[in-house]
Amino acid sequence: MADPLHERDPMAALEQVWAAAAPYLDSLADRPVRDQATETLLRELAEVGGVDGGLPERGVGSAAALDRLLRIGTAAAIHSTGPRFFHFVVGGATPAALAGDWTAALLDQNAAFRASSPLAAELEAVALRWLRELFGLPDRYGGALVASATFANFTSLAVATHWWAEQHGVDVAADGLVTLPRMPVLSGGYLHASARKALQMLGHGRDTVEVYPRDRVGRVDLPAIERRLAELDGPAVLIANAGEVNAGDFDPVDVLADLAERYGAWLHVDAAFGIFAALSPRTVGLLRGIERADSIACDGHKWLNVPYESGFAFLREPARLPVAFGMPGTTYLPGPGSPLWSGQPGPVDYAVHGPESSRRARSMPIWATLAAYGREGHRAMVERQLDLAQRLARLVDEAPDLERLAEVPLCIVCFRAAPGHVPPEELDDLNRRLGAALLDDGRVFAGTTVYDGRVALRPAIVNWRTTEAEVDLLVEVVRELLAQVAPAPRSVG
Repeated sequence: MADPLHERDPMAALEQVWAAAAPYLDSLADRPVRDQATETLLRELAEVGGVDGGLPERGVGSAAALDRLLRIGTAAAIHSTGPRFFHFVVGGATPAALAGDWTAALLDQNAAFRASSPLAAELEAVALRWLRELFGLPDRYGGALVASATFANFTSLAVATHWWAEQHGVDVAADGLVTLPRMPVLSGGYLHASARKALQMLGHGRDTVEVYPRDRVGRVDLPAIERRLAELDGPAVLIANAGEVNAGDFDPVDVLADLAERYGAWLHVDAAFGIFAALSPRTVGLLRGIERADSIACDGHKWLNVPYESGFAFLREPARLPVAFGMPGTTYLPGPGSPLWSGQPGPVDYAVHGPESSRRARSMPIWATLAAYGREGHRAMVERQLDLAQRLARLVDEAPDLERLAEVPLCIVCFRAAPGHVPPEELDDLNRRLGAALLDDGRVFAGTTVYDGRVALRPAIVNWRTTEAEVDLLVEVVRELLAQVAPAPRSVG
């Protein structure tokens, strides 16, 4: 097989994917998340061109290539889109979102400019408006769809950088950071690594952020932050964390918003999954004050349950986005002086509202899932998963060999194994071994963390497929494996 133009049946590969999809998706409820025995298949991915693994000189054709990919992929993938995956904070893909993502690949739109795709531009505008309404943000907020929570933090903190430089009379877009002092960035101890990475990519340095925790958990030390703001001779950036990854806790966004207003600081809220607390009357109070933030970072592949590469950044002053992300004009790209220019006022060119230029139409799965299930459907999903988290907390509390380490304000349950016959000083090692055994076993997936100085598990429940059966199975498997890694001593009689 050589030129794809001359392939006999180019549509056969699409039919193969369609035929494989339903059986695979139907199997997820009963399928282990990881089956190590299937990972030997991975070496076949490089053997298409021969045993040496080199690029094939002559291709095998679409049908043979997709047959191999589907056979290996459906067996050896980590089945994270299924209901037994509790690691990190990872949702699945609702049927409408998955179909929307397939549509995005089918139409293959460049969502950079309205000139390159009026469809993608309009879908993005609608999706952003619907997301803003879903979360109850004021109408003045606008934003852009980006690839992830990390890029949402990057986008937000890039705009904050330009704002901060303006206070010093510097145009960062034209002149860079070279003449400026270090930008003060302050946070409590819940600061996520993605915010550090964003600061690293922006040239501020990942370790320059000033962290003020009041305890080992990381709760924010508000008096310390206020003292630091009072000491600074100039503007600063505050980062509030809405939905901490170990236990789902929240910084007091309203109090930090008060501090930002009092001292003229920029308030950024990292709300990657915590923003979805807005959907339930039980949890909306956790976000009190978020409507006063200057920027908000969110992630769709978590609780929105859309496929990967689906973050969004909201800005209270969206007109600042093209200041930070505008591109020098050329004769063939939309821009000032170009006949294709579609700048404000009027339709938005999203290439100048975020870090990417050419970009896929990631609005399609977002639009599809919001259109399909609406506010009520997404609220029902969040409410169900809040209930499941409380169920898991009760099961942990009832188990004599498990110990819950934190309250459960949202969807994460932080707990550890603590059988009575194991000395306290050995519990960290035990829980590390238990966590490794859990991932090796593969029936369910949940990783370890360190919370309040103690090694623990922190399963997160955000997948639309997860039910009571999977939550109960998680506890059963944890206790079964615990009995293997720390068997109780036999009584001598």
